[in-house]
Amino acid sequence: MVVNRVARAKQFLPFDALKGLQEALREKEIEYEDKKELSEETLTELNNKFNQIERGSYVKIKYYKNGRYSVLEGIVTNINCVKKKIQIDGVNTINICDIANIFIFNKNFTVKND
Repeated sequence: MVVNRVARAKQFLPFDALKGLQEALREKEIEYEDKKELSEETLTELNNKFNQIERGSYVKIKYYKNGRYSVLEGIVTNINCVKKKIQIDGVNTINICDIANIFIFNKNFTVKND
């Protein structure tokens, strides 16, 4: 059996059974970053802002979780000073020590107790 050169060369080409998988995985890679140490001035500013927040406040919070910074915007539904957590929209809970920035909107919403 004679095999021509092109057919013989094809058998040594890399085989990608799942076409596009490697590109899709590269797009989904998460870039992790270190948590930044906040200055005393920034911590004082955050503390002052945090003391202005009450249930029903509409806030935008930048916080550190799972190796990266995220931003969450919504209505404050609970503040637990003992556990040092703040709850947004009744679902998302943020550790107070992970907060990097707070923006408080000039809106106040009624929070229903379930």
